[in-house]
Amino acid sequence: MLLSADIKKLARHFVPENYTLTTWESLEPFFKNLLDRAIESPADLEQWLKDMSEMEAVVSEDACWRQIKMTCDTTDESLEAAFTYFCMEIQPQLQPYADLLNKKFIQSPFTKQLDQAKYYTYLRSVEKSIELFREANIPLQAELSVMQQQYGAIAGKMTVEVNGQEYTLQQAAKFLESDDRSLREAVYRKIQDRRLQDKDAMHSLYTQLIQKRNELAKNAGFDNYRDYKFVDLGRFDYTKEDCFQFHEAVKLHVLPLIEKIYAKKKQKLQLDKLYPWDTEAEPAGIEPLKPFTDSNDLYEKSVKCFEALNPFFADCLRKMKELKHFDLESRKGKAPGGYNCPLTESGAPFIFMNAAGQMSDVTTMVHEGGHAIHSFLAHQLDLSAFKEYPMEIAEVASMSMELFSMNHWDAFFNNASDLNRAKEHQLERTITIFPWIAIIDKFQHWVYEYPQHSIEERTNTWMSILKEFSTESIDYTGLEAYREIGWQRQLHLFEVPFYYIEYGIAQLGAIGLWMQYQQNPQQALQNYMQALSLGGTKTLPELYKAAGLKFDLSPSHIKTLMEFTAKEMDKLH
Repeated sequence: MLLSADIKKLARHFVPENYTLTTWESLEPFFKNLLDRAIESPADLEQWLKDMSEMEAVVSEDACWRQIKMTCDTTDESLEAAFTYFCMEIQPQLQPYADLLNKKFIQSPFTKQLDQAKYYTYLRSVEKSIELFREANIPLQAELSVMQQQYGAIAGKMTVEVNGQEYTLQQAAKFLESDDRSLREAVYRKIQDRRLQDKDAMHSLYTQLIQKRNELAKNAGFDNYRDYKFVDLGRFDYTKEDCFQFHEAVKLHVLPLIEKIYAKKKQKLQLDKLYPWDTEAEPAGIEPLKPFTDSNDLYEKSVKCFEALNPFFADCLRKMKELKHFDLESRKGKAPGGYNCPLTESGAPFIFMNAAGQMSDVTTMVHEGGHAIHSFLAHQLDLSAFKEYPMEIAEVASMSMELFSMNHWDAFFNNASDLNRAKEHQLERTITIFPWIAIIDKFQHWVYEYPQHSIEERTNTWMSILKEFSTESIDYTGLEAYREIGWQRQLHLFEVPFYYIEYGIAQLGAIGLWMQYQQNPQQALQNYMQALSLGGTKTLPELYKAAGLKFDLSPSHIKTLMEFTAKEMDKLH
């Protein structure tokens, strides 16, 4: 595979090079051209698809930049207005055209003459879009796009004061690693109390989102939003029953491992009881890990780590830096979370995160770096639609990178003991994330199966699911008010509903690739890059197969992977 990170912005042939999207009136003629154009041969059809793909890339990239700029500064009203304008004035006009163009493609007599293997997943997704499209849903989808962003605006304003200084909640979390237990507890309570101040606003926003999403699903002929969303997300290869099986497997094979992790933590800290503010701490006298100083240091060390893993990976980060496609540091007014935003026309994506100097920031950086590599590898595919890969493989790209890169974390640590601690932290996180994934996923199934529920019912159900997957090792006595709103910190519930089980499925794939990597690093990386370079041109099981993996959510498979991870953890002692 010939690899180069010297990615070039796609040349325009259909849309003028100097065209910038401002209004729908300026954009519509391109769509009319595509809709009215005569297609009289397979060659005409291929050219038509290329022109449509170019159009999609231009529009998609414009929308992405509006969102990136708004999340980088939630206090600038003009940036929010630009994003809202796209959602309310441009997006709604695009959808009827997209539906008509989809139908034109499916109905063309030359579509059957295309290479069916090459176009199989694309055809499948076009048919799905036609099935889901409803004129009545256009204004609803526009409203939802804007409403979902209110979560970031509420959360972006949350700060706490520690030792006389103001911190975002992401920045304040570093105090939870302190060896001063009273400071940890004080900061934990401050963070939770700050969340409590906005609990009603979050409840109200979530209730409105649920009602609108339910209406959307009913309009499209579905019993509930969950069933609609499974089709919308293109979950062709697994069902809700597979998700329930995953939840049970987590209870059976992951929770016992977590009990061991926390029992060991309690012993290490010499505590009678482990409270939630103790889980990230080290014993007295042991400083928290400090893998980097500022965002530039984080970038430089990540490049060094990626260089040791595979020089192409490092080149990708360098290219993004050259293009100013990073915003890494946490600050007030910036939206929470982290993401890698693919830019279909430019090719090199944008990484956004809230680094505060912690070990978890290293994990986020290499995670988003994995997504970035995926964007680079898929950029060479012919059509924009081919680059729309399933989330269950997208997260394999990122989570595998977390595990692959561990062997090269000496870029962040200059002694073996800190490196070992960092690896242990990563493997603990690899395991302890599973119950949270199951909790968030199971909660969403219930929320949308019973969309008319009251806030009291929502809280009771949340608490019962939480208890089902909770470990006995952590004492939450007296912290019920905090636990009842625990779900409100998960932005996926508000902004990307039902997108969460993917992390669990992909973590299984990542552990599988890591198993390969431990035996044959070169072969594992080859498999990894081979699968990612296919974009969305194959089905999910085929993409997993290309990576040398089995697409399998069964308890027995999960048990094997958990046993392997536990053994790897034992080696660190």
